[in-house]
Order: sequence, then structure tokens, then C-alpha cells
Amino acid sequence: MHVTDYELYDVPPRWQFLKLETSDGRAGWGEVYTKWHFAGGSEPATRSAVDQLLHQYVLGEDPRRIEYLWQAMYRSSFYRGGPVHMSAIAGVDEALWDLKGKAAGMPVYELLGGPARDRVRLYRHVRAHGAEGVTDPAAAAAAEAHEHAEAGYTAVKLVPTAGLELIDAPAAVERARKIVGAVRDAVGPDVDVALDFHGRTSKAMARRLARALEPFEPMFVEEPVTPEHGHALPRIAEATSIPIATGERLYSRWEFRPILEADAVDVVQPDVSSAGGITETKKIADLAETYDAAIAPHCPIGPLALAASLHVDAAAPNALIQEQVILDDDEAMRYVENESIFEPTDGYLDLPEEPGLGIEIDEDRVRELAGTDLGFDRSPGHRADGSVGER
Repeated sequence: MHVTDYELYDVPPRWQFLKLETSDGRAGWGEVYTKWHFAGGSEPATRSAVDQLLHQYVLGEDPRRIEYLWQAMYRSSFYRGGPVHMSAIAGVDEALWDLKGKAAGMPVYELLGGPARDRVRLYRHVRAHGAEGVTDPAAAAAAEAHEHAEAGYTAVKLVPTAGLELIDAPAAVERARKIVGAVRDAVGPDVDVALDFHGRTSKAMARRLARALEPFEPMFVEEPVTPEHGHALPRIAEATSIPIATGERLYSRWEFRPILEADAVDVVQPDVSSAGGITETKKIADLAETYDAAIAPHCPIGPLALAASLHVDAAAPNALIQEQVILDDDEAMRYVENESIFEPTDGYLDLPEEPGLGIEIDEDRVRELAGTDLGFDRSPGHRADGSVGER
């Protein structure tokens, strides 16, 4: 068996699906993170990277030699790593694991050592408080969080604040307190409330906010500062008892190692479609386990990325919880023929049982919608004085 051909589809809303074909008639699927947050999107960059990797290292090769092919794609580049290179590798890697699992007749997690759990816990996002025209953000957030809890979810996550000044006024902290306090009151003590600062806070404001929000006992605080300021994480961690989470903008085990060695993070959040695929994300999980840190994979994109994440969650003993944005989304599920694999029960998903990634893609629908311009205009955030801040 060897890889004979491939197709990379740009599909709405902002996803890239990769299909690999083999000499024995099999097809494997993966999802490339397009890094749409870049101004104008970056699907041409990831497309070019995927083309280069496949033509130079994968076409004609046995897809079951995943570790060999991963090393070839990574180490053969003199300028390696980063969001584009690692996202391209990730999409190829997921498709290779899908092929290997299908050839072996078993789910990918069985090839990773077997399941460490029976099901995977999920959380839902709370976003109503940030919607345009909302006059009472705390009430809006509380209502949405309560709705998710009533649906059986045992965890929710929200961004409690918009962009802040480098050192902001007490009122900014108080707004965040009101929102998080309202959510905690709405869901009670049996539901976890995770907070995402989204790198919008300076190290000074991250410490102040964490201290102010500590009474609500958050599950974790995510990205208190941007990756450029990872050196500040130890001081932030020392300032609060809230677990620190980060990693959606880190792309390899080598980038996670310093923050783990510094005992600065309790939950790592690599993105399977961004951090080198299933192969590298499982290694990041193993590395984190040696530092008594959990893994909660980042996944704000499509069904193939979520399916790949579930296999890492299944096989990693330190998996905590899984992000997702597509459940109950008919637009996302139109690409999936076996939607039942994404039907949660009490906020958990059962492990996929079909071979490979366990997801059946409706290729006719993919072809019908392919060719979409995935560009996304992301203007910078601005502070009150007109200077550029985080968004």
C-alpha cells in the first residue's frame, strides 16, 4: 500500500479538509488549521505547505510508516515549526492515522495503546455576554451557561473581559467579576467554569484579574498572557490558586517544555490540527504527564479536527476535557455522514468505534462546497488612546 494522490478542499466556514488516496483504494482524511485569524486568512500558505510536504515526502510512500513520515516532514525543513508548517504536518498526519486505522481495522486510539477512558468530557462556550447590543452582559452569560448546564454539560468556558489597558481601572475588573459571578450562581458548584483571558491581558492585569476571580473557583484560567510572554507565567501562577492553562499557540513539544519545566502551567492545550497532528499531540500529552499537568486539546474548527482530538483524549491518561464548537451545528454536520458519533450524553462523547478516525465524510457535499474563499478580515484591537492592543 502506498499513497497515490490527494485533494485539499477549502470549505466553509473556514476549514481545509485533506483527503489522501492509496493504491489499494482506501481514503484517509485530515483537517488542516488554516490560521484564519491572520488578516485575510492564510489558506494559501497552508495549501502551499501541504503541497510541498506531500510531493516531497509522502506520495509513493507507505502511509503506515507514520513516525518516519512525520520526521521526514519536520526535520527535512531547515526552517521548521511554526503555525503554517506544523498545521500542514498535522493535516497529513491525521490522514495517515486514519489510513493506518482503516488498514488495521481498528480505531486510532487502539493503535496508540488502547483507551484510557470510556468517554470524553466536553465543555460548551458561553458567548452571549459579548454579543452586539447586549445591555446586561452578566445576565446574558448566566442565561446561556444555565442552558448548557440544563443540557447536561458539566463545564462551560467564557472570556470574561474584552481588551484591557496595560493597567486598567478597577471598573474593568469589577465588570469581569459580575459576569463570572453571575455564571457561577447560574450553574452552581457542580459545574466547572473555565475562564479564557485569550492573551488580552498584560501580566499585571492577569494577576489582578485572577486574584479577583479566585472566589468563584474557576476550573482554569486560559492564556493569561500571549505566548511571547511565557516567561511571566511562573509569576502569574504564584499569584493565584487557579490552575493555569495555555498552549493553543504553541506548536511542538519543544515549545511546551520550558513552561512545563518552570512549573508554570497545569493544563496544556495543544491543537491537534495545529501542533503536528495526532503524533505530536500525543507526545505533548506524555510530556505533560511527567510534570503532573493535564491536557485539554484546543479545537475551535471542524469535525475532522474534533475526531482526531477524541483519539488523543481516549489514549492520554491525563486528558482533562475537550473543546468543541460544532455540536448542534447543522452547518458543520453537513459534512458528516455518521453524525451519531458526535451526539453527547450528559456532556460526554463516547469513543468512536469505527476504524481509523471513525468519521465518515460526505465527499459529495465537500466537493459541492469546495473552493470557498476562507479569507477573514481581522482588524487589530485598539486601546482607549488609539494604540494597538490585543483582540
